[in-house]
Amino acid sequence: MNLKFNTVPLLLFYLVLSTPIIFAQTNLPRTIITTDGEIDDVDSFIRMLLYANEFKIEGLIYSSSMWHYKGDGKGTKFLSEMDMTKRIYGERTDLRWPGTQWMEGLLDQYEKVYPHLELHDKQFPTADYLRSKIRIGNIDFEGEMDYDTEGSNFIKKILLDENAKPIFLQAWGGTNTIARALKSIEDQNVKTSDWEKLKKRISEKSIIYTILDQDATYKKYIASHWPDIKIIYNSRQFGCLAYNWKKVIPDSIQYLFEGKYMSENIIHNHGPLLDEYYSYGDGKHQDGDEHIHGDPTKIKNGQWGSFDQYDFISEGDSPAFLYLVNVGLGNLYHPELGGWGGRFVQSSTIKSRWEDGSNATDQSSESFPQVRWLEAIQNDMAARADWCVEDYKHANHAPVIVLKQKSLVHIGKKLKQSLKASAIDPDGNKLYYKWWYYPEAGNYQGKVLIKNANLKTSKIELDKKLEKNGSIHMIVEVIDNGIHPMTRYQRVVLTY
Repeated sequence: MNLKFNTVPLLLFYLVLSTPIIFAQTNLPRTIITTDGEIDDVDSFIRMLLYANEFKIEGLIYSSSMWHYKGDGKGTKFLSEMDMTKRIYGERTDLRWPGTQWMEGLLDQYEKVYPHLELHDKQFPTADYLRSKIRIGNIDFEGEMDYDTEGSNFIKKILLDENAKPIFLQAWGGTNTIARALKSIEDQNVKTSDWEKLKKRISEKSIIYTILDQDATYKKYIASHWPDIKIIYNSRQFGCLAYNWKKVIPDSIQYLFEGKYMSENIIHNHGPLLDEYYSYGDGKHQDGDEHIHGDPTKIKNGQWGSFDQYDFISEGDSPAFLYLVNVGLGNLYHPELGGWGGRFVQSSTIKSRWEDGSNATDQSSESFPQVRWLEAIQNDMAARADWCVEDYKHANHAPVIVLKQKSLVHIGKKLKQSLKASAIDPDGNKLYYKWWYYPEAGNYQGKVLIKNANLKTSKIELDKKLEKNGSIHMIVEVIDNGIHPMTRYQRVVLTY
């Protein structure tokens, strides 16, 4: 399968849109996670485990970043290449290193709740399987990519395998271990007759999703030596799930991240895995880090504002795996369409790069492409938290939507169109429908009037003459009335 990221054949793309979200394990997106282990990585990792049935985890790799590195044990001093950490920390022999056992510790807790999770979906991987995927990558210093490590060799092996299915490389910290894997491949093959063919094959299957540049290895090496590797660059949208969330998330949904909701619906009384989740004022402290978020005496008037006990701290890396969760939006190989991991547009100067920022705004906001899904995302996590302790009958599960029409409709010059969908709920819950227009995903410049937006069958009217080669994206959103409402979607694309 030779998928071209933004040029997936239209037939395949719209089949993805209209297929119910039921998969065999082999059909799930493949992914490798690299992480520097900050407390927000830990919280992202816990949430990720609750979604481990939604993608095939091929690797879990300890790596370093501008914020966290182990040092070489020889007293060697290091000065960051990144302006912010250079200014904050100066020369260091090591920096806030959380060690290389925290993933194993969380998997011990995951193993205890796995029997419950498996009741809800047989696709959850076992703890032993996930343990077998853990490797230590390049961790001595920020941006260190001079030496092969077991982590870089593990990534290298997967990049070189015969499986042409795309592999999503998540960079929760720096990209250095990924960069080292690629450099090792280049060093060993660049002088061979098959180099260009091999380079093309690896570039076509590799997709990097990075949260910021947390070292300089993408800019200094990957971008220049592997210019055709696709990258989704999230520099702004992740902020609504990061430390500064109170200044980004609308007041109307902040309760979902505040201590009362977090404590009652996610953290407490939901099993040993969620007991490990970091929150404000919880009395916890991460080994190797000086963070004070858990100190209940220091949660007021801090760097990020004032918080209450058990308030959400940060999961800045969660968009990287939320992007892979198939909720029906069909954006996996089309980051410009928008989904739970944000919306990104192709760079005007680097064709292999999709980025956020001012060119990827929704409703004139740089954060809204991620914010618009947060209520559904947080309710979904609360439902999955219940999966850790409840059997299938006593927990909520997502509705499944089926379009009663084609997901790709050529309307020509017509200014009216019917939209039809139906859904079932595995728990027998009442379902609520909502059709809405997603203007930023298409290029229609007029207004869309939606009639019967809350019914299975809706109608739209357009107010502007249709030009050639355009598209209008209509979303049907279905939410159940379970104790933690779960939401799924389907997309109808009208072309003209």
